Amino acid sequence: MTFFEQELKHLFENDTTFTNKRFVGNTCYGRLDNNIRVKIQFTTCGIADHYQALKVTLLNRNEGEIDSMTLHFHDMWGMKRPGNPNIGEKISPYIWKYEERTEWYIYKPTRNDYQKLADAVRGYLVTFQEPIHGQQLC
Repeated sequence: MTFFEQELKHLFENDTTFTNKRFVGNTCYGRLDNNIRVKIQFTTCGIADHYQALKVTLLNRNEGEIDSMTLHFHDMWGMKRPGNPNIGEKISPYIWKYEERTEWYIYKPTRNDYQKLADAVRGYLVTFQEPIHGQQLC
């Protein structure tokens, strides 16, 4: 299992907002309802091998892309002070690929960080779910 697959499983394996999850490469695929599929992937934002965000895409199985959103880690978590005393300034969190390794660069997200990110994705996805009988959308 790749580093990306492990991170995606950590975020979404137990999430009940979408079903039929598959973790492949740097992407998580799933089903929101009968017609809407979910695609969540780590993405770069202009710097090769620096994965600074999650891109969430909703796909209609018959008509293609419905909508997408990019969640930047620094927008979700802010600038972070690394645990390394040799690095004095705050950094923007990201995953990097270097030689044969893929890992978080200096700052590793906390449980609270992961929860914030998963909650933001969940909030986005429920906007597109069919309302349950008797519920009204805002």
